[in-house]
Amino acid sequence: MNKKLVGLAVAATLSLTAFSASAEDMYRGAWYGGAGMGVIDTDNDLDAGGAVGPYITIGKELSQSWDLQGRFGYAEADESNSGSTSGEYKSTALELDALYMFSRDKFRPFLLAGLGVTKNDLDYDPRDEDKTSWLASVGLGAQYLINDSFGLQADLRHQISRAKVLNDAATDSSTETIGNNILSLGGFVRFGAPAPVVAEAAPEPAPMPIVEPAPEPEPVAKVCEKTKRVITVDAEKLFAFDKAEFSGNSKESLDSAAAEILSHPDVTLVLVTGHTDRLGSYEYNQKLSEARAKTVGDYLASKGVDPSKIVTTGRGEAVPVFACEGIKNRKALIECLAPNRRVEISTEHTEEVGCE
Repeated sequence: MNKKLVGLAVAATLSLTAFSASAEDMYRGAWYGGAGMGVIDTDNDLDAGGAVGPYITIGKELSQSWDLQGRFGYAEADESNSGSTSGEYKSTALELDALYMFSRDKFRPFLLAGLGVTKNDLDYDPRDEDKTSWLASVGLGAQYLINDSFGLQADLRHQISRAKVLNDAATDSSTETIGNNILSLGGFVRFGAPAPVVAEAAPEPAPMPIVEPAPEPEPVAKVCEKTKRVITVDAEKLFAFDKAEFSGNSKESLDSAAAEILSHPDVTLVLVTGHTDRLGSYEYNQKLSEARAKTVGDYLASKGVDPSKIVTTGRGEAVPVFACEGIKNRKALIECLAPNRRVEISTEHTEEVGCE
């Protein structure tokens, strides 16, 4: 086993553990496919040189922290220059890897663990030994997104499997556990992201009819009608990105909303609706909007609003204020979409104008 590669893996693991990055920018639940080249530092028991060969992958962004990758690779090594039983070595491997992502920004370090099956084929003179066995891999690596559709991936893994190796006399073979170190570099293309859903604007409510008072001997001016009040709160002032718990003490807007509701005792319904932007998957944004709406509803109840009048719901990314089409820069897109991350509080009460 190459001690330099193992030392590099340990050092890189420590640096990745210390790395902390925002997971808000580039995650959108995408599929991706890629290809590249791998270099294998073969186990000493194989008596073979370093192996080189191509590989292909297909992956899926499962969540903010996890990816799943399938990988098929082939590599071939010439015989080593030392040892009486040296021979050519060929490796064909199919495995499924779980990747823990430390970041969803452009630079994405990760740890990996995988299981699969491999065929280790050693062509010794005059014997040919091959063994199909399970394999297990652990390692680390990083992705770098050049843009939203294309990126690069590099990883270093230690792959354990079983192979038939010859004894020193080259007269007999035995099945041994071997460990190869594999350094891989390739590119990938992201595809299959869910398209943002833009809902049609809701029709304007029909105006409430104005009921003329019946003729009175002494006319009294009296006009009373229902008035709908919508209070919009910027979610970024209440919640950290990707969180449904209040951040800090910036709840003055909710205190004002609670005071406004309590000033109208005839209010019968307080509808709290959460909205997100289109970054991330549709299902994830729907759940986040519902959780934020519930947090705001609970806070209004703590300020004296009757809980039986409060109804919370989430619309996710379905009702944007701005579409922000054509913006390629990621930070500019996040800033443009900020008004879509909001919570709306709707109430109805009787607005009295000239009533006695």
